[in-house]
Amino acid sequence: MKNFLEGVLAWKTAAAFMFSGSVVVCVIIMLFTGADSVPIPVLASLLLVSTGGTFLQLLAFTDRMIKRLRYTARMVVFAIPFLLLLAANAYLFRWFPIHDTLHWLTFVGIFFVTFMGGTAAFELYFHVMGKKYDGLLGQYRKQKESEK
Repeated sequence: MKNFLEGVLAWKTAAAFMFSGSVVVCVIIMLFTGADSVPIPVLASLLLVSTGGTFLQLLAFTDRMIKRLRYTARMVVFAIPFLLLLAANAYLFRWFPIHDTLHWLTFVGIFFVTFMGGTAAFELYFHVMGKKYDGLLGQYRKQKESEK
């Protein structure tokens, strides 16, 4: 039960951060488009995407539910359902003219470019941090050897 409650707390925290960030991006976009307010349905769709998206992140990228899975498979477990969640919200909340194929192709293209860019950024971050920790570990080992 404790593990479940910890998971719920982690999910709620991540959802709150994602929702807050989404609202900030939405407000910036709306300022550039000349809007003077954010409609409630837009906020509702951002809340649905935030709660669903962070649940998918916890599902795919932690060991809470899926114990052993390669990282590439975890990315697929996240990306496909998240794209479906976004597409359902785009359709239900009319993010753009839904009967135009070009808009859907643009939507999916933006998703994949953003997803690949985010993935590349995380890979670069993990690579840099790995080198940093390797260097710190090397310093620690040298210090321990010199103490002997």
